[in-house]
Amino acid sequence: MNTQGLETPPHHTASTWAAEADPRSPGPQGRGYGPRPPGGGNGLAGAAMALGVIGLSTSVVLIGGLFGGIGLVLGVVALTTAGRTGTGRGKALTGVVTSAVAIVVSVLVAALFVWYADRTQECYQPDSFQEYTQCVHQQLSGN
Repeated sequence: MNTQGLETPPHHTASTWAAEADPRSPGPQGRGYGPRPPGGGNGLAGAAMALGVIGLSTSVVLIGGLFGGIGLVLGVVALTTAGRTGTGRGKALTGVVTSAVAIVVSVLVAALFVWYADRTQECYQPDSFQEYTQCVHQQLSGN
């Protein structure tokens, strides 16, 4: 075999042939390759979504309103960031909606609690639980 003046061609795979054929191709796609979102992800959007979901699930015990308030602020900031960077809009919107619902549910639960306490305030010094339930029943039914 005469190898003078001959160069060995480089080893090519199907993806490198495709990349060489199209100069606009980003190269081999696989783990760790490919286009990344500009500036990374939107961490505020994830935090807003998490706080909104936590706030919604704890809004019945009134602490959800606090989580919802923080989540709403973070969600609005994340929406403005998403408009600028283009990442995290769905998470930010989910955070805003769930946070707002958590605040509304917390306010409704607090109003219901105040209404119940006002209607049954005469029943708070009973001698037994049976007397208490009977008094509450009378107060709520209007008898």
